[in-house]
Amino acid sequence: MFGDGVQGMLLFGYYGYRLDPTYFLVLIGAVLCLWANFRVTSTFKKYSRVRSQSNMTGAEAAQALLNSQGIYDVQIEHIRGSLTDHYDPRNKVLRLSDDTYGSSSVAAIGVAAHECGHAIQHKEGYAPLQIRSAIVPLANFGCRFGIPIILLGLFFGQFFVELGIWVFALSVLFQLITLPVEFNASGRAVRLLSEQGILSVEENGQCKKVLSAAALTYVAAAASAILQLIRLILIFGNRRDD
Repeated sequence: MFGDGVQGMLLFGYYGYRLDPTYFLVLIGAVLCLWANFRVTSTFKKYSRVRSQSNMTGAEAAQALLNSQGIYDVQIEHIRGSLTDHYDPRNKVLRLSDDTYGSSSVAAIGVAAHECGHAIQHKEGYAPLQIRSAIVPLANFGCRFGIPIILLGLFFGQFFVELGIWVFALSVLFQLITLPVEFNASGRAVRLLSEQGILSVEENGQCKKVLSAAALTYVAAAASAILQLIRLILIFGNRRDD
């Protein structure tokens, strides 16, 4: 929210009361994110009503998958919320949400298996995961301070404008690196669920739909971040020309 407000202030100096011609980039990003969120919510809801033939809960499936890969030092915990599932590599904890932990649906098992995919990545030293974990502090800094640094540039010179754009680009880089990490985790999940016989062939196809819908949220987030970066470059490229 802060970033949007600052951008509005920055644009006022260039466009006055005229329509910002780059704002369509923000609208495209927003539409993509809304569409992706709708897809993942509706798809998860649909297959959360389909009980798996194995009747295993998300937590049980996760434990079985971890054990099958020789992973015994990862704890499985229940966390509140909807689709708040995640793997914490620092503490080696796999946290499953209300919709996943105790549910025996195809959707719940698919999400749990996806998080197991991250745990397996961690064990194997999967390079994109290591890179993503390493740049988290930089990405957070870029997201929080990129635009404020650009604002300083309006008063203290072009150097700060360009520095702010590069700092903001760190958050975009994080979104891009996230894509192979998430797609790889989903691929591992689908394969292991089939190999371990936790889901049938038909259920595995349904699981793919759930994980594919979830992947769209990461694609949309990356696209939105790229569009924001392009917008900043366009705005301040015009400033240099002026």
